[in-house]
Amino acid sequence: MKRHAVLWSLIVLAVVMLVPFVIVAMNAVKSPAEYANGGPITPPTGIDLHGIIDFWQRVDFGGKLLNSFVISGSVAVLAVVVSVLNAYALGIGRIRGRTWIMVAFLVANTLPQEALVYPLYFLANETGLYDTQLSVILIFTIIQGAFGTYLLSSTYTEFPGELLEAARIDGANKLQTLWRIVVPVSRPTLGVLFVFFFIWTWNEFFLPLVLLISNENQTVTVALGVLQGQRMMDATMTSASALLGVVPAIAFFLIFQRTLTRGITAGAVK
Repeated sequence: MKRHAVLWSLIVLAVVMLVPFVIVAMNAVKSPAEYANGGPITPPTGIDLHGIIDFWQRVDFGGKLLNSFVISGSVAVLAVVVSVLNAYALGIGRIRGRTWIMVAFLVANTLPQEALVYPLYFLANETGLYDTQLSVILIFTIIQGAFGTYLLSSTYTEFPGELLEAARIDGANKLQTLWRIVVPVSRPTLGVLFVFFFIWTWNEFFLPLVLLISNENQTVTVALGVLQGQRMMDATMTSASALLGVVPAIAFFLIFQRTLTRGITAGAVK
C-alpha cells in the first residue's frame, strides 16, 4: 500500500509540474486571434507556427542558442577540470591550510551575484574583456569551480588509499595518479557535475545581462528577458519564446539522464 501511495504521489506531482509546460506549448502554437477568442486554457484547433518563427527571426534565436551552448559547454568543461585539480590538492594532497581554504570556497558559494556584479564589471572593463563571451566563461568557471571544489574535496578525502599506494609502487607520479586513477574512479560524480554546471550556466541571467550588452554576444536567457521587457510581443509569441528557451535545457538533461543516473547510483553504492 505504501508503494502505491508513493507512486500515485509521484504521478500527481509530475502532472502538476507538467501542466504549466503544456499550457505554454499549447499557446505557442496558437494564432493571436485564436488566443484572444479561446483564452490560454483552450486547446488549439490547429498548429500555427507564426509566433515561433517570428520570435526566432526577431531575436536571431539561432545565434543566441549558439552563444549559450558555447558559454555553457565551455564553463561545464573548464569548471570540472578546475574542480578536479583543486579537490585533488585539497582532498588527497592535504596541503597546508586546507581547512581555511575550504572555508573560503564555502563563503564564495554563499555570496550573492548582486554583491559581485560591480567588482566583476570593473575587472572586465579594465582587462578589456567587457562585452565578450570570454569574460562570462571565466567568471562562471570560477563560480562553478568553487562549488565543485568544495563537493569533490569532501569526496576525495575518503578516496581509497590502497589505490593511491598501488600507483606509487608502480612508479606513477602525482599527475599520472590523478588522470589514471582518481579521475576514472570519480567519473560518475564528474559527469553529474558537468550536467549541473551546464544547466546552471544556461539558466544564468543577471551577470550575462550586465556583462554582455551587444546583441551578437547575448545568450538565450538575456535575449528573452530583454525582448519581453520591451513589451514587443503578444501572448502567443511570449509563449513561443518561453518554449524555445526551455526546450534546449530539457533536451540536454534527457540526453545526459543516464549520466545522472550512473552518478547517483555510484554515490548510493559507495
